Amino acid sequence: MEYLVLGFFTGLSLILAIGAQNIFVIEQGLKKQHILLVCLICSISDLILIFLGIFLFHYFIQYFNSTIELIFNILLIIFLIHFIYSKIKSYNSKVEFNSETQDVSKFDIFLKTLGFTYLNPHVYSDTVFFLGNFSKNFIFSDKILFGVGASLASFLFFFLIGYLSKFLSRYAKSEKVWKIINLFIITFMSLLIIFVILEIIN
Repeated sequence: MEYLVLGFFTGLSLILAIGAQNIFVIEQGLKKQHILLVCLICSISDLILIFLGIFLFHYFIQYFNSTIELIFNILLIIFLIHFIYSKIKSYNSKVEFNSETQDVSKFDIFLKTLGFTYLNPHVYSDTVFFLGNFSKNFIFSDKILFGVGASLASFLFFFLIGYLSKFLSRYAKSEKVWKIINLFIITFMSLLIIFVILEIIN
């Protein structure tokens, strides 16, 4: 049981850091756009990566080198630039918060969620490598409990921020409030691009 608790709090401590994926989930919650789909993709992806790291850490560590990380970073930059461009284009557009689906297709949200999840090298460093390395000497049953605990933390976190944002969307229905939110997202993603570029240079 202690490994379940250890996995939960270790996973929670990693996921609490604000990143592009978390901001995206919050945005979808505020817009009420396919929140269940977004939360499920993020949570299930974490579960898959966590257990891949726990049981296949020794294999991944051999192949995830600096070249692979560079490729992921470049892909992430391209993805974020496209995302920021779409945000700037829609900056003056009216945002409707009353519809669950609005004009955005499930497939579009599906692809964006996958992009924010799998194109970010830090997702792998947290789930596959950190948790995998942390649990590499655990016995099989303890690895299972540790992975379940970390996965539960991920499910709890994503559904909490997603549906809490949906609840709070009632306070973000004015154009002025949404412009501030949109500007924050554009600024945050832009700073993230600068951070990734600096990481590549160094």
